[in-house]
Order: sequence, then C-alpha cells, then structure tokens
Amino acid sequence: MAEAIAEGARDEDVAGVELRFLHAGDAGPDDLLWADALLIGSPENFGYLSGRVKDFLDRTFYEVEGKLSPLPYAAFISAGNDGTGAIRALERIANGYPFVKVQEPLISRGEITQKDLDACRELGLTLAAGLELGLY
Repeated sequence: MAEAIAEGARDEDVAGVELRFLHAGDAGPDDLLWADALLIGSPENFGYLSGRVKDFLDRTFYEVEGKLSPLPYAAFISAGNDGTGAIRALERIANGYPFVKVQEPLISRGEITQKDLDACRELGLTLAAGLELGLY
C-alpha cells in the first residue's frame, strides 16, 4: 500500500513536490519539520496502530511541539479487522501535534486487492497535487 501511495505521489503530472518515503522506525522530528504534508500508513495490530507507528509518534511529539505548523495529513490502514480502532487512535494523536486531516482515511480490509492499490495511488496523487496547487 505504501509503495502504491508513493507511486501516486510521484506521478508525472505533479512536478513540484519532493517525497520522502520512510519507514516509521527511520523517521524522526527533522522529517516532520521538513514536511509540507504527511501520509501515515499502518497495519492494524490488535485493533490499534502498529508499534512502530506509535513509537514514531511518541518519539517526535515533544521534539516538534510548538515548532510545527498545522501539517496536512492523510492515513491508510491495512486491516485484518475493520481498521476503525487504528484510525480512531491516529486521529486522537494527530489532534495534539497538530496534524490536519485533508482526506478521509483509506482502509483496506482483508487481502489487499488491485482496487485497494488503485485507491492508494489516487490518494498519493491527490495529496501531492493538492500541495502543488497550494490547497494545503
């Protein structure tokens, strides 16, 4: 899913957007301060975010507190259940940062299908195009 998101964000129709494609364990406060927008993806683990995504959010919160302008974000979840617990947790955390949701979350339930991957590409393209047009 993340690779399809990145593919959409790198679409040839969007020229003015630079992408950092990082795993949660490799991302840090400097990446948040650099970013103009954020796409956060996670598998749903026991009805919650993955440990690495939660760790990223925990590690960066105090480091960027008071330094971060409202950051547009969207989320994508690969869910074995319904994904709502992971989304609910992320939205609560996002309010404290401040992250501003600009797209509805994309939730893939069960096996990831071609339709899910197409929706991921569209999400990446939509966020990148919105940045390029100055919508966010």
